Amino acid sequence: MEIDRRTFLSLVGAAAVAPAGVLAADEQLYLAARARGGRHEVAVLDARGVDRLVLPIEDRGHSFAIDPVRRTAVAFARAPGRYAVGFDIEGKGLPQPLVAAPGRHFFGHGIFSADGRLMFASENDYEAGRGVTGIYDVDKGFARLGEFDCGGIGPHDVVLMPDGRTACVANGGILTHPDYDKLKLNIDTMSPSLAYLDLASGDIVEQVALPKELHKLSIRHLVVDAHGAVWFGCQHEGEASDRPPLVGRHRRGREAELFAGPPDLLRRMDNYVGSVSVDASGEVVAISSPLGGLVAFWDAATGRYLGEQSMADVCGVAPLKPGHVLGTTGRGAINDMSPWGRAEIVEESVANPAWDNHLRRV
Repeated sequence: MEIDRRTFLSLVGAAAVAPAGVLAADEQLYLAARARGGRHEVAVLDARGVDRLVLPIEDRGHSFAIDPVRRTAVAFARAPGRYAVGFDIEGKGLPQPLVAAPGRHFFGHGIFSADGRLMFASENDYEAGRGVTGIYDVDKGFARLGEFDCGGIGPHDVVLMPDGRTACVANGGILTHPDYDKLKLNIDTMSPSLAYLDLASGDIVEQVALPKELHKLSIRHLVVDAHGAVWFGCQHEGEASDRPPLVGRHRRGREAELFAGPPDLLRRMDNYVGSVSVDASGEVVAISSPLGGLVAFWDAATGRYLGEQSMADVCGVAPLKPGHVLGTTGRGAINDMSPWGRAEIVEESVANPAWDNHLRRV
């Protein structure tokens, strides 16, 4: 599969937005996909919402793989995406287009290896109906080296574990095929799981499934807390009137734990978690629900529900400082959010860009 000429030119002809002054070495930067003026873009921005770099992309973006040491990132198209683009976070050099291998598409998420030499992407082997993790050589222009089976269907998010050798993959359990757009083909037989992969061998070293009565609870997004536990957010594919818990935690060698929060919270979330993050300390977990227009918070150590903040159409969340996350909305707002309050950084406006699902801190 070759990338089409229009896509290639739009990527390598990307225009950088010059920063207002020299970047400080300790400045917090974030990555997000967005729509603005009828165009799709990837933006590098600071905590005040000021653009530091803007990269045009062909279609709607989703999330990123980030190497903070080499200052490199890969932006992925929204699933079922067939393109991604690697770029220098500080705007050095030309972007590097990636195209999905034949019979594969991207699911919108990826990670770099601890040494930055490899990039791993969640992908769909859609003819075989299985999820894989694609392996790419960064120093060879993101050449695809092969793939690992990830032990499930519909892998979405993936995170690197603190040991630097293991990845945790969220197998959402939903079978899709690009010929059928976003039609979900196996709701009655879904089997979501977390799979831990040895990145050297591709072996699945641990796999955890949800209870059978929750097999329609698709695991979608992940974050690792300060204690090395994986927190996950779910989207329920069962009856609309069902109210299963949507937030969970897994500690290696144990069963997954699920946290419901107050009954009214579950009602307003409407069976949908959009993104998951921790604060800068890793001790507070934040989950967003754009359908509920809220961000809810949990104590990472105890699983205790801490509270929530309302924010219309909020989905992107990323660490800001201890106890706080940065939240972005599809209506252009950016907020400093914590269990104890929120402060508007960029006001909602029709002139502002529509931020997409995820906000990631470099």
